Amino acid sequence: MTRKEKQEDSSHTEINPTAIYLNRELSQLAFNRRVLAQAENKQIPLLERLRYLCICSSNLDEFFEVRIASLLANRIEGEHIDPPELSAALERTSIECHQIVARQYELLNKDILPQLANKGIHLLRHEDRNDAQRAWVKQYFEQNVRPLLTPIGLDPAHPFPQVLNKSLNFIIELSGKDAFGRGTAIAIVKAPRVLPRVIRLPDGLSDKKGMSFCLLSSVIHAHIAELFTGREITAYSQFRVTRNSDLWVDEEEVKNLRQALQTELQSRQFGVGVRLEVASNCPEHLAQFLLNQFSIERNRLYAVKGPVNLVRLSELVDLASVPALRFPPFSPTLPPHLQNENIFAVLKKRDVLLHHPFQSFQPVVDFIRTAAHDPNVVAIKQTIYRTGMNSDLMEALIHAAQRGKEVTVIVELMARFDEEANINWAVKLEQAGAQVVYGVVGLKTHAKIALVIRREDDALHFYAHLGTGNYHPTTTKFYTDFGLLTSHRELTAEVNEVFIHLTTLTKPRTLNHLWLAPFSLQKEIIRAIRNEALIAREGRPARIIAKMNALLDESVIRALYAASADGVKIDLIVRGACALRPGVAGLSENIRVRSVIGRYLEHSRIYYFRNDLAHDVYLSSADWMNRNLFRRIEVAFPILDKTLKKRIISEGLDPYLKDNTNAWHLNCDGVYALKKARTRQAAFSAQAYLMNTLGISTPLVEE
Repeated sequence: MTRKEKQEDSSHTEINPTAIYLNRELSQLAFNRRVLAQAENKQIPLLERLRYLCICSSNLDEFFEVRIASLLANRIEGEHIDPPELSAALERTSIECHQIVARQYELLNKDILPQLANKGIHLLRHEDRNDAQRAWVKQYFEQNVRPLLTPIGLDPAHPFPQVLNKSLNFIIELSGKDAFGRGTAIAIVKAPRVLPRVIRLPDGLSDKKGMSFCLLSSVIHAHIAELFTGREITAYSQFRVTRNSDLWVDEEEVKNLRQALQTELQSRQFGVGVRLEVASNCPEHLAQFLLNQFSIERNRLYAVKGPVNLVRLSELVDLASVPALRFPPFSPTLPPHLQNENIFAVLKKRDVLLHHPFQSFQPVVDFIRTAAHDPNVVAIKQTIYRTGMNSDLMEALIHAAQRGKEVTVIVELMARFDEEANINWAVKLEQAGAQVVYGVVGLKTHAKIALVIRREDDALHFYAHLGTGNYHPTTTKFYTDFGLLTSHRELTAEVNEVFIHLTTLTKPRTLNHLWLAPFSLQKEIIRAIRNEALIAREGRPARIIAKMNALLDESVIRALYAASADGVKIDLIVRGACALRPGVAGLSENIRVRSVIGRYLEHSRIYYFRNDLAHDVYLSSADWMNRNLFRRIEVAFPILDKTLKKRIISEGLDPYLKDNTNAWHLNCDGVYALKKARTRQAAFSAQAYLMNTLGISTPLVEE
């Protein structure tokens, strides 16, 4: 049957959207299942397994803070989602979340902690501590903890205190009467955030080999009765509430976005409650009291067998210095031609492609740092989405501004959970004399671009960096990303046009190389997909490979479905949520979807179109999501150098399609299955291959 016949045959049949799209929330939770599988994997070093458990918990926190909070807000507003459909979505996600949480604590208590103890790393509860350890813990409590605690006995003059988002707290039920003869029955104790959650006990106190630790929650548990002299504690539990953490300001109304956002940040900690965690032995009536207090429904109550915040166990991973229980150390390398030559001299000869974290991010820092000191550099322009609290790159920009160079920085103040750091850098940059702007009202500036303008032979020459990842010193060591350093005349001129667009808010000139959201990016992606479909219909080989973090845009998905029906072979490497349903006869039988979960977080976005052997390759900061394509400033840029184009295919795509160790295949029913090596087939890990391949040269010792 031809495509036209198929269209005619289905012309009278209404397509059910739920049949051709996978649920976003369930797909996102499926990604978290894959992260949890890393914690279950006994081939991974034990402390790294614990770290994956913490990452899984952190992902769930954000899922509730953002996705569940968004669904609940829709229900309250009565918009966008039909109530029965919304109720069903919340019910399905609730069941899945409870299953994931139950598995997390089962894994922690029955597998990881016992194995750590066998390796000499002991996390001791009160009943596990010997007399000497208990005496030390008591002293620690008296000297470091008790002075910072402020128990609140609830009565009309002492209402329920403000509880910060994701903070550790205790609810206590008391018998008897207080000092004034009243029967106040409930008290709340908030654990100070300034104290470490994991505490190492002195080695000399232990009767076990290795090292011993205890949790702050355990220290408070052991001595909580001492806070209520003359009263008996009849029941108590630790608890933690997760709140809606999306920030909202009316960008059309505010006169100063930075000031408005600073005010909004103060209220983020007290958003609407969306989840309550308590200890598994918390009495029913106390749990219900807390649910009522925070207006949280019972199906969002999680009674857990262990600490209510597993994320904080990452402190144990950092404190337990046992190299054998961690991944072997890895040092990134430098391309040979960057080791002893001025970076601008190199870029005059060739483009430079960097593949992080296998290759160092240091050349990008050096690019800006060299520009800051170079007397011939007259201007530096850069976008900032995430950069962290400490950044050599940001210090270099400040130094450049102090030296009198024209420094323009587009700071995205609405980068979720990095707002405070970005505000701080914006203030410092302005104080140094840089021109700081905050992007475009209503759109997040997510593009990763930097431009250096240098005077050479009485003319201005442009040098640019374009990347798929953030200018963040920490994530560049753990996220896989590509970055391009180039002096290509047309490409760098278009980068400058993007900066002019962002600062003047005028319509950008026609861009021949860059795909810019929200104007052309989705249109160009769909055009490239349809071009492959046309090639396939004309009987020639057609191929699409795309790698990204998420695939949710329905228009792009429909274009991929149509291309599949025309015979285009499509491979999608989607780390996280994917709404496309692959392998459905007549719809997506030529589409395969896989997700690779490994030591490093897969973060690069690569779009490859065979295009009759032109082999078009684009790198981008954008996932194929509606928000990236229409509600953000995003840039996709072509790789024009044939050698670098081959590198991206051979490093960023081919190994991931070959991976039979860390790759999960998405089935048409929405279930992921871990791909395993066939009989007599050698195991292959894309990330291990890249570490070995790109680690040949002398390791770089970074500053």
